[in-house]
Amino acid sequence: MLEIKDSVAVITGGARGIGFAIAEHWVKQGGKVVIGDILVDILKEAEKKLKAIGGQVATVVCDVTKEEDCAKLADTAIEKFGKINLVVPCAGIIKDGMMVSPDKETGKVTRKMSLDQFKMVIDVNLTGVFLTIRECAERMINNKCKGLLCLISSTGSLGTAGQINYSSTKAAVSVMPKVLTAEFMRRGLGGQIRCVAIAPGYVNTDILKGMNKEALAKINADIPIGRLIEPEEVAQLACDLYKNEALAAEVYCCSGGLRLSSKG
Repeated sequence: MLEIKDSVAVITGGARGIGFAIAEHWVKQGGKVVIGDILVDILKEAEKKLKAIGGQVATVVCDVTKEEDCAKLADTAIEKFGKINLVVPCAGIIKDGMMVSPDKETGKVTRKMSLDQFKMVIDVNLTGVFLTIRECAERMINNKCKGLLCLISSTGSLGTAGQINYSSTKAAVSVMPKVLTAEFMRRGLGGQIRCVAIAPGYVNTDILKGMNKEALAKINADIPIGRLIEPEEVAQLACDLYKNEALAAEVYCCSGGLRLSSKG
């Protein structure tokens, strides 16, 4: 079992939502954290909150689609704290829409998902994950750090209408643990760096909190446990996955049983 105390986590999208919940849970158990986010003001506020509970924190303004930003994030962890033990790429966006939308009366397509709408989600949710874990894994290997790459997929990876961009990225992320576990094993690194993914369902973050009550009630009706997943529950799972060295190469759902009743 690995210990969180004095271990170092690198988290993108760490200023709010799931990312912040993981950072908060981590520092409460004595870990150190480097959080990256593109939202400068919210990043500063997150740092303030974490330090107020005694956390050792470093922050980096980071656009995960840029190689230099991801390299800076990983370098900051090594420079400030000397190691990287947990990497959680939480930065992500949604740009939902149907691929093609025919008009009800004419049957002709009147709207379609733009290339920019598709590529923006791919760039952040997939390329951003790749760059984050590539840069951190390089430094983990070079500095002989032991730990976990914990990716964030989604139950949306199974396919949700209106999310061909988002679902595609999350499906791709869900296969990464097996690919990377095989690669690390071939290089004799399987016992040093593990890779897993978490697939949350509907999580009680700001996006869902802002929905109207009727829409939110319909979502809850589709969740067997009858409520949204709390960010802290995802954070607990991420930290448990870090500590348990027998867990590797798999995707772990944290969805309240969503797919037992979801119509997709």
